[in-house]
Amino acid sequence: MSFRSLPKVELHMHHEGAAPPEFIRRLAQEKSVNLTGVFAGDGSYAYRDFVHFLSVYEAATQVLQTPEDYARLTRAILEQSAEHGVIYAETFLSPDFCGGGDVGAWREYLHAIREAADEGERDTGVVLRGIVTCIRHFGPDRAKPIALCAAETAGDWIVGFGMGGDENKGKQADFAYSFDLAREAGLRLTTHAGEWRGPREVHDAIEDLGVERIGHGVRVIEDLALVDVLAERGIVLEVCPGSNVRLGVYPHLSAHPIEKLRERGVKVTISTDDPPFFHTTMTREYDNLARVFGWNEDDFLDLNRVAANAAFCDEATRARILERLEPA
Repeated sequence: MSFRSLPKVELHMHHEGAAPPEFIRRLAQEKSVNLTGVFAGDGSYAYRDFVHFLSVYEAATQVLQTPEDYARLTRAILEQSAEHGVIYAETFLSPDFCGGGDVGAWREYLHAIREAADEGERDTGVVLRGIVTCIRHFGPDRAKPIALCAAETAGDWIVGFGMGGDENKGKQADFAYSFDLAREAGLRLTTHAGEWRGPREVHDAIEDLGVERIGHGVRVIEDLALVDVLAERGIVLEVCPGSNVRLGVYPHLSAHPIEKLRERGVKVTISTDDPPFFHTTMTREYDNLARVFGWNEDDFLDLNRVAANAAFCDEATRARILERLEPA
């Protein structure tokens, strides 16, 4: 069976990384932007490894130049999410790409994105919320204006702050100022950790930044004592199995630790990360997990309840999403 129609909650999706290749190609043609090297012969995104993926991602993002471009992208993402049963999603947005870290410019981009999200919710039923992210390999000084953008627009739509980018650059603690600024503005916190570096990175994310969710976090399985700490504290992992396999963190899905983490009481959720880059969808993630680990609708309902309860949205929205998850 396919799980396409099953209601789903997705907590880990990068806005630009969810852009369909054809959308980026069309925009590049409109703007006469040369994207040589971004696409493979079959039209998909082309990259060799994680670091090259980051450079291709940023090259593709250069065609997104105006608030209206981001509005169009938002509508495309919501249509795509709706096709795969997603009813609630949180998307990572970086003011680095939306106005260069200037608060005034960021407000213009955010206004366009939010208008498109509200329109998309009416049309598709998908509820979207935003998490502002700084980019680790841009450095801690660059993160500070990004955190200010987040703090200045915190509210019922911008609900969190996080960090993506190259985990091999610097330390989590380097970004403590930005995370403190976001926390003081009432934003909830997540960060990428434990994808490329080992369990220590997850430990540092929790202790140095005080996050309540971890993007990926899967390599924590290499330290079972820390796994138990995550379980005890209720730290939630935003797991993206297809991304982990595609990028070579694990050789195949049967080697992925998501089942072991769940068995040890860690709260895990399922997301696509950058779906067209990794040739995945939420349906494909569910179908593959069911095939490899034998998970059924009850397992996925449990996982989606975990995700809904871990979402950074307000309580009224959470209640609405939890109600929509329940079988008729």
